[in-house]
Amino acid sequence: MAQPVFYFDYAAATPMDSRVLAAMTPYFSERFYNPSSPYTQAVEVRREYQAAKQQIARAIGATADELIMTAGATESINLAISGFGGHKVTVATEHASVKSAAAAGGNVTVLPVDRHGRVAPAAVAAAIQADTQVVSIALANHEIGSLQPIREITQNIAQIRTKRLQAGDTTPLVFHCDASQGFGIIDIHVGRLGVDLLTLNAAKIYGPKQVGLLWAKPGVLLAPRIVGGGQEAGLRSGTENVAGVVGFAEAVRIATDKRAYEAKRLATLRDILETTLAARFPAAVLSGHPKQRLANFCHISFPGVDAERIVFLLEMQQVLVATGSACAANSGTRSEVLMSIGLDDMTADGSIRLTLGRDSSEEAVRYGATKIIEAVETELRRTETTL
Repeated sequence: MAQPVFYFDYAAATPMDSRVLAAMTPYFSERFYNPSSPYTQAVEVRREYQAAKQQIARAIGATADELIMTAGATESINLAISGFGGHKVTVATEHASVKSAAAAGGNVTVLPVDRHGRVAPAAVAAAIQADTQVVSIALANHEIGSLQPIREITQNIAQIRTKRLQAGDTTPLVFHCDASQGFGIIDIHVGRLGVDLLTLNAAKIYGPKQVGLLWAKPGVLLAPRIVGGGQEAGLRSGTENVAGVVGFAEAVRIATDKRAYEAKRLATLRDILETTLAARFPAAVLSGHPKQRLANFCHISFPGVDAERIVFLLEMQQVLVATGSACAANSGTRSEVLMSIGLDDMTADGSIRLTLGRDSSEEAVRYGATKIIEAVETELRRTETTL
């Protein structure tokens, strides 16, 4: 019998919920029709597609016509940022897709963060120039889980926007927020956050990969990145991914129903994991804000230990962990997030990201902690380092 896999990388990918797959399956077979076609079967599929969008929209306090469905978060982020000119503002801990899209215009300010990975709202306001059109800051960091003070930031931006308009300046100023990592753990409501553009990703909430969305506040004008047939109000042409959006809607329904319970459960498991590891290795460094952080994130560094070797040793025991975000790990470079929060090279190189999810159990967490301790001790003996 194969050894069970103990998975600690839910921030990178979540398994599709069986209920999501069941909801999607008819649209691969008997309900395959193109929703733009005129006959009854296709019109019914169009209606079901719109109903799925409405279900997703309702969960974030929006309406279906405010959603542009995309092929994942990266496309959504590019649609949100790249359509604006002028100066842009973001922070050093942002995902590569945000920083790359912002930098493409050649005029971007990248703000520093504190040791917990949070940016000061006053610093964001101070960075806004006369020609600033976009500020993009994620709700939760993808490596250490810290939550940003989004509401305070958007309140400041609203004041600056009002002053511009009072002075007769119609230069757009919008705030974009990638909330992909937070949905299913915390309540996300576009009105309460005060954002103008919001990105979500089905793959982070046990839905299908390559399905995402951009919510746009009414009145925010976007420029399409993909043109053609005029789907999604002309902002994202191409035949609609009906199965994917139906699956996204079901994933949203389940995540919303389970959110409060799951957040509390995962925080308890995360605390067990952190307490166990920190008790064995007092010099280990825990990153992320101690309170303003996603409940399922544990980022821990073992200075002097090669995290890549830890990942390899753990994989041999069927314990799957990450050294950072999947995108950063794939690039083979040191994490910019960890550099931004002030970790030295030796500490950053000994860092692993442990993220929990719906299938995580106390038994799995305690087993994983035991195997991590064994792997770190093995490496410490190999390098004759004391931690």
